Amino acid sequence: MTGTALTFDLAPVLPLWLIGTLAALALLVLVPAFWRGARGVWWRAAAFALLIAALSGPRLVEQTRETRPDIALLLLDRSASMAAVRGRPDALEAARAAIEARIARLRDVELRVAEIEEGGTQGTRGFAALDRALADVPAARLAGVIMLSDGQVHDAPTEANWSAGDGVPVHVLMPGRAGEVDRRIRLIEAPGFGIVGREVELRLIVEDLGDPRPEGSTRLTLRRDGEAPVTQSVPVGQEHRISVPIERAGPSVIDIMAEARPGEVSDVNNRVVVTINGVRDRLRVLLVSGEPHAGQRTWRRLLKADPGVDLVHFTILRPPEKDDLTPLNELALIAFPVRELFQVKLREFDLVIFDRFANRGILPPSYMRNIAEYVRQGGALLLSVGPEYVGGTSLANTPLGAVLPARPLSPAQAISEQPFRPRVTPPGARHPVTEGLTGANPDEGTEAAWGRWYRTIRTEARAGTTVMEGAQGAPLLVLDRVGQGRVALMLSDHIWLWSRGYDGGGPQQELLRRVAHWLMREPELEEEALTARIEEGRLLVQRRSVEGTAPPEVTITAPDGTTRRLTLSGDAGSGRATGEAPADQPGLWQVSDGRRQAFAAAMPANPPEFADLRADPALMRPVVSATGGAARYVGGGPAIPDIRRVAAGRDAAGSGWIGLRQREDHTVTGIAAMPLLPPWLALALLLGVAVMGWRREAR
Repeated sequence: MTGTALTFDLAPVLPLWLIGTLAALALLVLVPAFWRGARGVWWRAAAFALLIAALSGPRLVEQTRETRPDIALLLLDRSASMAAVRGRPDALEAARAAIEARIARLRDVELRVAEIEEGGTQGTRGFAALDRALADVPAARLAGVIMLSDGQVHDAPTEANWSAGDGVPVHVLMPGRAGEVDRRIRLIEAPGFGIVGREVELRLIVEDLGDPRPEGSTRLTLRRDGEAPVTQSVPVGQEHRISVPIERAGPSVIDIMAEARPGEVSDVNNRVVVTINGVRDRLRVLLVSGEPHAGQRTWRRLLKADPGVDLVHFTILRPPEKDDLTPLNELALIAFPVRELFQVKLREFDLVIFDRFANRGILPPSYMRNIAEYVRQGGALLLSVGPEYVGGTSLANTPLGAVLPARPLSPAQAISEQPFRPRVTPPGARHPVTEGLTGANPDEGTEAAWGRWYRTIRTEARAGTTVMEGAQGAPLLVLDRVGQGRVALMLSDHIWLWSRGYDGGGPQQELLRRVAHWLMREPELEEEALTARIEEGRLLVQRRSVEGTAPPEVTITAPDGTTRRLTLSGDAGSGRATGEAPADQPGLWQVSDGRRQAFAAAMPANPPEFADLRADPALMRPVVSATGGAARYVGGGPAIPDIRRVAAGRDAAGSGWIGLRQREDHTVTGIAAMPLLPPWLALALLLGVAVMGWRREAR
């Protein structure tokens, strides 16, 4: 818009300091005359004034101006807290349309719109968005800022002197109503790890935000890994403690939900999901070594090197039936504590290992039955056998044989002593115990790159999975599940050759470590497993199996109970299949393949966003007060206050209205100057005044 403006200006002939000096001298000359009351003193003063004015060069300047419109900035809150409350996104759009329509009716006002986006895990970053928007707005044209938000702006300045510019108001218009109430669960303490066999304690508070006197109690529902829910009554506004037993290693997902309060804005934050990873404190291992052999120290060195293992090791150097007249003072200092180990304290061990142990009457049948029952009830048993596994002293001929996956052949056929390189079987290539071992045979018809062994105990496999094979395809390492427990059978006593680097050696330490940890049910070594996790809003599903079948289809259950089907993709030969799906709801997600279930906790991507879902101006109040703006509730959207233009220095908000400053920013496109006292006029006036003064004084 183009217009004109008249202004008064000076174009001095002499420097202003010199003109000021002359004016001071003239005043000094006039003071005595005024004091005496001399005639013509006023004409003298007029002459001096005309002289000073002529030297100052007064003029009238006419400017041609191009006025630039003021800018109003509208910020739209698109954060998760706005989307979590039903009706707020629609109210936001209705309010935006009303504001645009009202500002369009104002003269010389340009509306610019910016959006407040998510700030990672830091809540709503409204002022970061404001700073980015102001970078493109000239400060001299900014008339005001209008923020359409619920007021939950987590980077709002707390200083009362903050401002967007000189006199620029910041207004907050909140979709919602005053006095809203929101119930939430606030976690005070939620440990991420717990020791298996012990309990961890969760501390939380159920709060009713917006209620000045919260009282009474509410129902709290707990569900662990999809099990039957447990309901508790907890007081509102007071700390509550929940004890959770850690029953197994690996993650356990605890879903906690508070009963919805009537009239609350949203129940999204009535629910929290906690993942607790169960870890074993120290693994107790019982190692019983039978007759001495070259690899006797292999197991001891492996287990002693693990700081997380408490090892109890006994070696049978002399069978009880042997009588060689050895003096008693040269025998072992302590007797083999058979009863304490295999009856009283057996279930205190996480793993029992028999290394080339033969049944020579040391363990009576009742204790063998104890060990078998220990396995069925969840224990772990590992046998590393040699020639002693053949014949009448074999452990396969005791009550323990009922839980062993293989029985030896006849003595004439059982012992095979010929060189061979252990090979991983096709099921073993898919089993996590032997999958990816360094030097393993890459294909079924190829040999491994590790060293040779020279003895295999040939057996008849009855159960379990053969993951490694020896000479002529005989089973070498057999893994089996019995009841709730697990059994591993190593059918050779030559693994020690790898530890000594013979013929290139092999990964004996890694193999034995995996076998021991699989027996003790470490989650990452489960051969039949279905896992799920959530990353960046996506549900990632992985299924692992030793069965070479096509990838299955799984059922996904969302936190709200809706289900969908997902077909996993992968190579049937690898035993792994994966898939992913969007996880757009916070809470507990469940995945099932028909036999197994997996759970994943979807926590809000931006937790501060859900801490308080009320429309509340508390966080924005310091900024609103400092800038002279206003905070108003607009209900469902159309109840927008009137928008007015206000001059500088006037109030920017009032009852039922908010204001935008008149900045009057412009660009001068032309200037025309007209002297008010040109030289010829100044000379004529000066002469006339001088003559009148002379005549007055001459009388």
